[in-house]
Amino acid sequence: MSGRVYQLQDLISREILDADAAQPAILAVIGCPVAHSASPAMHQPALDVRGMEGRYIRLEVPIGRVTEALQRLQQLGFVGANVTVPHKFAALDACHQVDDAAREIGAVNTVKFLHGETHGYNTDGPGFAQAIAEEFGTGLSGLRVMIVGAGGGAGQAIATQCAREGAQRVILVNRTVEKIQSLRDRLARRFESTQFHALAIDDPQLPSVAKQCQLLVNTSSLGLKAGDASPIDPACFASHHWVYDTIYQPPRTTFLRLAEEAGAHVANGFSMLLHQGVLAFDHWYPGQAPLEVMRAGLRSVS
Repeated sequence: MSGRVYQLQDLISREILDADAAQPAILAVIGCPVAHSASPAMHQPALDVRGMEGRYIRLEVPIGRVTEALQRLQQLGFVGANVTVPHKFAALDACHQVDDAAREIGAVNTVKFLHGETHGYNTDGPGFAQAIAEEFGTGLSGLRVMIVGAGGGAGQAIATQCAREGAQRVILVNRTVEKIQSLRDRLARRFESTQFHALAIDDPQLPSVAKQCQLLVNTSSLGLKAGDASPIDPACFASHHWVYDTIYQPPRTTFLRLAEEAGAHVANGFSMLLHQGVLAFDHWYPGQAPLEVMRAGLRSVS
């Protein structure tokens, strides 16, 4: 599998894009940066096992040029693309049609080109729900959930999914509380049966509020680098918790290690990455996503 990262100038023509390649590029992940993306490891084997002649590529797209990139992909006959940070919000505006989940979240992470139009979806939220079911054997309905780093795209997607599935309470936690107050207000208006609260990450009430929750989720980037501290104090963790970190590399962050030491059940973001990818593939090729093939592909690089 090629580790090459393509640039916008490679989308000028098929001759340039597919030079020296045995198969044409038909799917892509766009981001900035994008070299680290594990998406090709699950989507290329899926294409191969289904006998679909094509490549899944990484495409580096500068900020402000998402619409241009999607237009070029469509003109070259691509089936669709995944969208990763920092382009998920811009991708929403670049789409002709957007499904309800993506509209509520305010971000698109999957696009499909169909009949000359760009259709946008968000599989982060549903992928998270499936990950929690797989890891902890529970749905989100009725749960009390704390989301750390809720101001980012993943945090908003997960908060919205929790509300869509009937969570009892969602605690939004962020370094800057002002950044999540508008999200809290918007979700509270849309989902009246779920209680929403916004707390700063250094709020002294955080440990006691965390103890009242059942599921704690880290959606911040703290933990990506070796030696990163946990985004929340060790006093927040308890043995009754399910604790999920959306980071999958490294597989055991300080956040998860501290939770484990407190006796909590823990899991990393591998399962969310997998399930959101499976849902994306099903948008491109309905009913064709080979779950276990994609799982094995991700395992090979994790």
